[in-house]
Amino acid sequence: QVRLVESGGRWVQPGGSLTLSCAASGRTFSSGAMGWFRQSPGKEREFVAAIRLSDMYIYYGDVAMGRFTISGDGAQSTLVLQMNNLRPEDTAAYYCVAENSRLVLSMLRVPEAYEYWGQGTQVTVSS
Repeated sequence: QVRLVESGGRWVQPGGSLTLSCAASGRTFSSGAMGWFRQSPGKEREFVAAIRLSDMYIYYGDVAMGRFTISGDGAQSTLVLQMNNLRPEDTAAYYCVAENSRLVLSMLRVPEAYEYWGQGTQVTVSS
């Protein structure tokens, strides 16, 4: 059974930093991709960032540009999202995703491209 377990979500003040982690068990995704999506109540799911573990190509969504850094380990199938300069609008549940098949670059930001999803970790940014 494949499981993705996220950790690191918590409350933080605006301008602060957080590191989210994701660990996969049950299989490795070294030939596929892993990434992060987020969703807050009343809003659509947003693409945050993804990494194609076969060649370590990284793709950031607009919400992450210049503030977030994604890193991953294909052999271990682990994923980290370093988030800096957090804003209240970053408040959301953050979901780790994984897909074993090779994704073309344009598909990295498509939620339906990922077969596996974690339960989510809540990030709250407020003063």
